[in-house]
Amino acid sequence: MLVHTDRVAVAISGLLAYPAGFDFSVTAVLRTPDRRVDLMHHHRIGYWEGQPVPADFLRVGVQFADGSTVTNMDRRSLTPLDAEPPGRLLFPGNAESDARRHVAHYWVWPLPPTGPVTIVCEWPAYDTPESRLEVDGQVILDAAARAVRLWPDIDETTD
Repeated sequence: MLVHTDRVAVAISGLLAYPAGFDFSVTAVLRTPDRRVDLMHHHRIGYWEGQPVPADFLRVGVQFADGSTVTNMDRRSLTPLDAEPPGRLLFPGNAESDARRHVAHYWVWPLPPTGPVTIVCEWPAYDTPESRLEVDGQVILDAAARAVRLWPDIDETTD
């Protein structure tokens, strides 16, 4: 659980490790439905460009043991998929929402260094202060080392 208030709960609902990075899921649940809010819009990186970030934007970030950080507000997440990013990357994946619940998936590249990996969220529209959950980066690295290539005879980097 990242945060639980009288209005909202936000949790890490899954984490998968791969040889090149890891994927995690964030689930946010509102106590009461709010049809005024488009919970999906947090995946639209930069849609508010030139304007303040809206209060109803669910901010998600990751801090690594080496001090580096990535967030769902970083413009570098717009790196073309066929190009290597200039640094660490938090890339939004699939998401599903309704008026009360939102589940978002994020890809983090590359794997973290040894040490703590801190997942952070903040949601001003729901009076949710910056909240943190620390994960041992070694657990992610160990899981990545145990990853199984499903079809070794197929180059999975191409279509």
